Amino acid sequence: MAAVTTPSESLRARPLRARLALDREATGALVLAASFPFLFLHERFQPDLTVHAGTTSIDVRLSDLAVLAVFVAALVVAARTGLGRLGAARMLWISGAALFVWLSFEVFRPVSLHDPDFDAHLVSFLKLGEYAVLALCVPLLVRRAEDLTIVLGALVLWGALATAVAVAQFFGLDVFGAWRAGWRQPSFLGHHDFAGLSAIAVGLAAAGIVAGRRHMPVTRLFWVALAAGALGLVIAGSVTSAGGFAVGAAVLWLAARRRYAPSGRRLAPLAAVVAVVLGGVTAVRGDSLSAFMQFLGVRGGTPPPGVESYSQRTVLAYIGLRIFQDHPILGVGWLRSDRPEVFDPYLADAHRRFPDVVELAFPSAAHPWGIQSLYIEALADAGVIGLLLFLAVSAAGIVLAWRTAAHAAHGWAIGAGLAVLCAFLTLAGEWASLGIVPGIPLQAATCLLLGLAAAGAAIVEEESSG
Repeated sequence: MAAVTTPSESLRARPLRARLALDREATGALVLAASFPFLFLHERFQPDLTVHAGTTSIDVRLSDLAVLAVFVAALVVAARTGLGRLGAARMLWISGAALFVWLSFEVFRPVSLHDPDFDAHLVSFLKLGEYAVLALCVPLLVRRAEDLTIVLGALVLWGALATAVAVAQFFGLDVFGAWRAGWRQPSFLGHHDFAGLSAIAVGLAAAGIVAGRRHMPVTRLFWVALAAGALGLVIAGSVTSAGGFAVGAAVLWLAARRRYAPSGRRLAPLAAVVAVVLGGVTAVRGDSLSAFMQFLGVRGGTPPPGVESYSQRTVLAYIGLRIFQDHPILGVGWLRSDRPEVFDPYLADAHRRFPDVVELAFPSAAHPWGIQSLYIEALADAGVIGLLLFLAVSAAGIVLAWRTAAHAAHGWAIGAGLAVLCAFLTLAGEWASLGIVPGIPLQAATCLLLGLAAAGAAIVEEESSG
């Protein structure tokens, strides 16, 4: 006897089918969200498998498998729906491809091929490309408001956990390589990476302040994003991130004026958040900033003994710029600026320029240090062409996010565009205090934001085409 479906059963079945369809559509976003605990975890705390290749070795970690899972999920979506969504962000892909081609030249040019560290440099370049794939995957996986809510919600919640761990470290809990109580803390990421994750949360909260919480993709997590993001930036203690956030908040405000004409009542809390972050970071880094003022001669007193962070960065930046001065077009090759034969010719000049800086702060064969600024290292390693291409990729991401904020029809997409603008500029500040280090959480955060900017551009294009 055939089963008979009653009207009430049919009505109950319809929502169930809708939920199952939603679950299938959200699979890609869920895979992306599930990758965050591995992408945003320092490599020291991940198990690894060492694969030997020639004279070098490659460490495969959970974060690498997470990127692979995201890539496979994006391939499945692309096989089903095509790659049409990527076309809206062609300026990003063109500039990214040009950067990849130029860096490939820097990796395989003769001077790099004959470098004793060529194998290690090649692995680092491949790691850069691996994480860059995330930017391509995001617009394929994030297609709807529900997808965006899943992805940003996961980032906020993981960032909140990172901040909670950092607060415990600040008050003396000795876990995950904590620093001394009362100092800046790394959480389970490292200072730069922790600042990068916090930037996403505080950028989302800043967008909610200016555009209104109802235009946030994750409205219910507004206060979590605000507290975790702002407090995370403070405890991470990155001065350049704090400066980047101040710039990002200002740009967010300008981008929002066309759509929302935000009043002074909304400007005041945004300015207050910026002030809290700037003041908090200044307090956390007070000793280092005071020593730097003495180094600059702004404040009297005897410079403290030992290596001081900002004076050392100044020395390393000077050496990087001297390398660039002698190799302005091509640079010295991918990651070769920390080779002794490259920086040795400039040490005597740097010592004369900075006579009060301790010897240990200068690079040596035992302590190469690196340039510790992506922008200056790009000049030294890849020449002015390399830096311009890095900036072109960044500019493309900013333009796409601005366009989303300016032209998207849905409030959640506008809010996402504003959040990406603020967060990306905060990360741009953070990269000013870190050299080219591929395959770290900070690069994952950067590529995810670029991908979200591309997803926003795709949404705007779909809306305009009806």
